[in-house]
Amino acid sequence: MTAPDDDADSRAVYEPLAESIRRLIDVGIRTEADATVVANVRAKIEAAIDELSVSLMPGSFGVQTAPDGAPRAWGNVLIGLRNPVAPPLTIRHDPDGTVHTEFTLGAAYEGPPGHVHGGVCALILDHVLGATAHLPGKPAVTGTLTLRYLRGTPLGRPLRASAHVDRIEGAKTFAVGHIAGPDGVTVTAEGVFIHPKGGQRDG
Repeated sequence: MTAPDDDADSRAVYEPLAESIRRLIDVGIRTEADATVVANVRAKIEAAIDELSVSLMPGSFGVQTAPDGAPRAWGNVLIGLRNPVAPPLTIRHDPDGTVHTEFTLGAAYEGPPGHVHGGVCALILDHVLGATAHLPGKPAVTGTLTLRYLRGTPLGRPLRASAHVDRIEGAKTFAVGHIAGPDGVTVTAEGVFIHPKGGQRDG
């Protein structure tokens, strides 16, 4: 049986798989099952790995093209619907030029107890600020990213990351943004994003 080619069919097949693995990661971190249960589960997981490994694409997912010509970044670490490491984020572009995403992070993203790892916050802000600089057919890459951590970012609570363009100077877009939780802003960021010559594509 071959993999589905249609975009909707592909999504219907692979998105639930990623979600199941995402749940497995969370449960695997938090389980207190005994050694016998863990051994049985490991055997099932290894069997599943063997089945899924029968047909693998070479290398990473990269950015593929859907049948309608739209780009598929389904392996992306933050927005990839096929990547169980991704929360995944849904990036929204507001009419006023603001870019935002709303999400909740669980056990897989923990740094300090009960809080999101600072590097994960940086990863999210890099992506959200970068999204303000992307143009159709003209992606931007990160030049610099400066963050200020104001307080811990809580796990298991609703979070919102947002960003907007501060100014544009030639090929450079200067963006600012932050992550906020129920108690206010937790991290702020300033970034410089560059449109490389030749339209180099990133994930």
